[in-house]
Amino acid sequence: MRLGNLTLPKVTAQTPNYDRAHIQTGIVHLGVGAFQRAHQAVYIDDLLANDPHWGIVGASLRSRATADALNPQNGLYSVTTKSGKTQSCRVVGSLQKVITAPLDPEALIAHMADPNVRIVSLTVTEKGYCYDPSSGGLDTQNHDIQHDVRHPHTPKTAPGFLVAALRRRMDMKVAPFTVLSCDNLPNNGDVAQKVVTGLARLIDPNLADWIEDGVTFPATMVDRIVPATTPADKAKAAAVLGVTDAWPIVTEPFGQWVIEDNFCADRPDFASVGAIMTNDVHPFETMKLRLLNGSHSALAYRGLLAGYETVAQAIADPTIRAFIADMMAHEVAPSLTAPSGIDLVGYQSDLLERFANPSLNHSLLQIAADGSQKLPQRILDPIRDRLARGEPFERLSQVVAFWLRFVTMRQENGYQFPLDDPMAADLRPTDEMNGAHMTSLLQNRRIFGPDLTKSETFLTAVQTALKALPQER
Repeated sequence: MRLGNLTLPKVTAQTPNYDRAHIQTGIVHLGVGAFQRAHQAVYIDDLLANDPHWGIVGASLRSRATADALNPQNGLYSVTTKSGKTQSCRVVGSLQKVITAPLDPEALIAHMADPNVRIVSLTVTEKGYCYDPSSGGLDTQNHDIQHDVRHPHTPKTAPGFLVAALRRRMDMKVAPFTVLSCDNLPNNGDVAQKVVTGLARLIDPNLADWIEDGVTFPATMVDRIVPATTPADKAKAAAVLGVTDAWPIVTEPFGQWVIEDNFCADRPDFASVGAIMTNDVHPFETMKLRLLNGSHSALAYRGLLAGYETVAQAIADPTIRAFIADMMAHEVAPSLTAPSGIDLVGYQSDLLERFANPSLNHSLLQIAADGSQKLPQRILDPIRDRLARGEPFERLSQVVAFWLRFVTMRQENGYQFPLDDPMAADLRPTDEMNGAHMTSLLQNRRIFGPDLTKSETFLTAVQTALKALPQER
């Protein structure tokens, strides 16, 4: 039997404590992936019993895989939290259906233009914003953005769909929705605002003015470790549920959501289900990006080069664990202002324990993806802070060296790491790897900006770190 509305009474796990037939759509979410289903959708699921107006219609902007898995299940799926030998499982009902945007862009725009929709949220990863990492503005050279300028009614990108839906609401004289970014970007609300208004101005300056006057883009900080689902996860979920779940989620018990309270329309009572509402997300956001995400990237590149496959395996290596702990304590934490109520020392200790959770099997290759988009905020910004204060950044420079070796590595047997990155064509050498190619990558302003490409201190530190790396196997 397949999980769904009809089989829900047979499920032998926690199920929604509300009648799904009474749920109304209040949120459209772009980028329905594992993280959103383990994070935002769970928070919304927790509040629907008290306020049924916030059901979620999801959208996949690329693949139809999520829609094919979840629509036959009426949007239902399971979330299993694991820590060591302890685990719990629940069925989440907040996701009503999934639209595959490339197959039916009009359906997605129509849902976003529905007056009952007051929030459009996003987890589209850094590259999904089609922004220039060095400036934070719209990447007008992006081919999909150029398509959206020429064909605004059949967009391909997240900014394109937001602009198309807001344009329709403006034409219909319907109030705008709030754009709620839930991606790991510094100032993610500002980035969303820049790319949306930037694209709108290329299409229709009047629309851009309307968006600037009426749409809000709250910043958020999101935190939960969510590895990719494996066939073994699916088999275990079926055994626990008593029915088949085509795409279950496995995650850790920890979860955090910090939201800037800046909504142009109605919003759910997020605080009632554990979210932190604040006027200043920045300290939380910077802390998480630099300590958790920065350490994740460091673990990914160093761990893969050492032959490990998962986060838990890498952090179990005493040398790597000491490196991550020292990087956080001596080079990253000093660049932070602790959010109110947060003990930075305790936060770092908790991260090391979260990384060591052996139940998650969090793939290092999954974390290593899109490094050209992730490094600027996770590693390069802390380096800039250290440079400005004249302080050393030996470990952070080593992370840059690990990444350079990762993206250019070629072994004698022809093996190279899979490279999932929007700048892959610029990163892979066309011939045999050599130091000159890695040096040339350090001059890429789209990644390192005009400042670091000219900083002798930075360039020397990375070159020194590269020379210290062991030779390829």
